[in-house]
Amino acid sequence: MRLLSPIKDHHSERRLFAGRVLLAGVVGTLLLGSVITRLVQLQVFDHEHFAEQSHGNRIRLEAIPPTRGLIFDRNGRVLAENLPAYQLELIPEQVDDLDETLTRLAQLGLIDSEDIPQFKDLSKRGPRFKPVTLRFRLTDDEISQFAVQRPRFPGVDFQPRLVRHYPYGKSAAHAVGYVSAISTSDLNRLDATAYAGTAHTGKTGIEFFNENRLHGKPGHRQIVTNARGRQVPADARELSQALVEGDSPRPGLNLHLTLDIDLQQTATDALEGRRGSIVAIDPRNGEVLALVSTPAFDPNVFALGMSGSEFRTMQTDPNQPLFNRAVRGNYPPGSTIKPMLALAALETGATNLTRRTMCQGYYTLPGSSHRYRDWKPEGHGQVDLHDAIAQSCDVYFYEISRDIGIDRMHDYLSAFGLGTPTGLDISGELGGLVPSIAWKRGAFKGRENQTWFPGETVIASIGQGYMLATPLQLASATATLAMRGQRFRPHFVSALDDPISGERTPLSAETLSKVDIENDFYWQSIIDAMQDVLQGERGTARAAGLDAPYTMAGKSGTAQVFSVAQEEEYDEEDLEERLRDHALFIAFAPLDDPRIAVAIIVENGSSGSRVAAPIARRLMDQHLGYGDDALQ
Repeated sequence: MRLLSPIKDHHSERRLFAGRVLLAGVVGTLLLGSVITRLVQLQVFDHEHFAEQSHGNRIRLEAIPPTRGLIFDRNGRVLAENLPAYQLELIPEQVDDLDETLTRLAQLGLIDSEDIPQFKDLSKRGPRFKPVTLRFRLTDDEISQFAVQRPRFPGVDFQPRLVRHYPYGKSAAHAVGYVSAISTSDLNRLDATAYAGTAHTGKTGIEFFNENRLHGKPGHRQIVTNARGRQVPADARELSQALVEGDSPRPGLNLHLTLDIDLQQTATDALEGRRGSIVAIDPRNGEVLALVSTPAFDPNVFALGMSGSEFRTMQTDPNQPLFNRAVRGNYPPGSTIKPMLALAALETGATNLTRRTMCQGYYTLPGSSHRYRDWKPEGHGQVDLHDAIAQSCDVYFYEISRDIGIDRMHDYLSAFGLGTPTGLDISGELGGLVPSIAWKRGAFKGRENQTWFPGETVIASIGQGYMLATPLQLASATATLAMRGQRFRPHFVSALDDPISGERTPLSAETLSKVDIENDFYWQSIIDAMQDVLQGERGTARAAGLDAPYTMAGKSGTAQVFSVAQEEEYDEEDLEERLRDHALFIAFAPLDDPRIAVAIIVENGSSGSRVAAPIARRLMDQHLGYGDDALQ
């Protein structure tokens, strides 16, 4: 009989179960061993590394912006400083209704309604726990007004900050420049690390050109944050354990300028109500004593922030208050270049000190009937080079211009620095233009427009036509005349000082290539003629200089704004103001030891002798210690 197999094999099942238990035990032991090993590694061997990482997760480095360096004039008066102020800030995550909050702030007059879209955009871009600045400076009245309403504005508060302040406002605006909020274009050129925590940067003038010196180096501090990166309060024990002392910010260097703010203000007052520019330089070293462009603007409104409508109003003002005429204004130099051309004529043999010309009020080129008119319709009669400068005879220079030639004019005027930027330590300088045959060939398209004509040489001899110069270039060229050819690069910064160490570093003047004139007697001859412009019996500006207690030399100039037909006559008094001639004047004093050289341009001022020369006298009087009221 066949035996039936058991339905269940208990022995096999026990053996299988035992194997599985053993396997599970081994696996569990291995897993537990790996966990224990990892815990030992983390808690013992790698404790210091991961403790530092954990500390870093809740400790965030926050940049501390540096204090911007101060700017002083030559006598130690502050031109740019940092003042404590309260600014209005909004934290987006604490504001329930952003639109309503901004609208109510506008109704209180604390922000401009047209800036609301910009504030909304800024609130959405960054982390919602970071504040957005709505106003850079609040007045005491505005702080009081907001303090009363404060409970109605959760998430909005005022915080103490340092803001840039310019004590002399408009007087030094174009020279010193201004700072304003960092823009997108600024971020493209600035080192983001160096400007962490900084809201402003230099935009124009000395503030822009010396940004690297003035800015300083940011510091850092460590703050306790939660998992979302927000700062959280911590008790003293936590802070002492979690925070280490951060590195302190290093303030920017202080700048000491060559600018004389008293002379600067006098120059500003002299141009009050006019469009124009004044530049004064010390001929002995190139120090810029004054640099004025009018009308000007108040740089404080940029440092404090202005509305879009305010900025557009300033931009579209026909008088262009933002335009720095001193370094960017290109004007026909008029007769102010005659002393330099006279030296060129003597050097090249185009004239001599005894040659006389009959001035009958006009000049014609050989074979042409076109008349190039003198400023004096009846003419000057017989004149030599001395008379031609003192009385500003155009005909004399028309005649000798053909023998000099435009290319030699170009070479000599360029040697005085005309036609190229001077290299002044300020932003935005333009170069002007001294034409030549090669220049015209490259500047125009079409062969018929590339030819240089004799008539263009004639009008170039009195600083008209294509010729252009900035007031700064004219002042620098005048300083070169005063120093008999010795040249210095114009500059503003005379010294730097470290506010921490107190160490002061003087900056030396930079000499430039000298204007070489073979016969030194020519220098004195031209300067004598320039002296007679102001102190001679027949000089064009004798009314401004005859009673001066010191010797001075100058040259007047008038630049036409529009062309006049051959036979057309006009009375300037009947012209619209902006169509009148520009008035120019250059001067320096004293003759034996020049200490000041000035260039003045009054747009549409009509006469350099009547309008610009008295201003030059006023500036020289003040700088040389004779008061500024000699002509009043």
